[in-house]
Amino acid sequence: MSHLLKAIAESRDVEAFRSLVSTYDARLRRTLLKRGSKPSDVDELVQETLFSVWRKSGLYNSEKGTVASWIFAIARNHSIDFHRKARGMQELSNEMVESIPSNDSPADDQACFAQRQKRVASVLDGLPASQKEVLVLAYYEGFSHAEIARSLSLPLGTVKSRIRLAQHRARVALQDLQ
Repeated sequence: MSHLLKAIAESRDVEAFRSLVSTYDARLRRTLLKRGSKPSDVDELVQETLFSVWRKSGLYNSEKGTVASWIFAIARNHSIDFHRKARGMQELSNEMVESIPSNDSPADDQACFAQRQKRVASVLDGLPASQKEVLVLAYYEGFSHAEIARSLSLPLGTVKSRIRLAQHRARVALQDLQ
């Protein structure tokens, strides 16, 4: 199975991913049901788990465990997060829900937001490739510093330094937006 993850990580091999899905889909569903997930939630949890496997396939380390244990750990974490979020949403009373402000924003706010997005993208593009790469992995992909270090085969300190340098450069370039 590790060869499938390697193929996914290196070349985004769809056939390898299909093979992985056919092997683990039913097992993930059974496990999530046994852990107390509602049948109506299992589809979403399996989808989120497999999407994470696709995205983070390069982070798998065979020295730390089997492919199955890695995938089921991802599923467990998604399940925990999902149930925490669901529990938090159930605890809101009707009065609290009605007091939450609307997401609707005026058109000029939306235009301002779009301009800010373009500006941030421009600043990111101006960073050295090594700094941009770690910043994107950390803030857009949600990888931890340790995961980035493993996936890029870099020392953890190097990853942290690059992120710090990139943050500083971005902060200086965007200081007028603060």
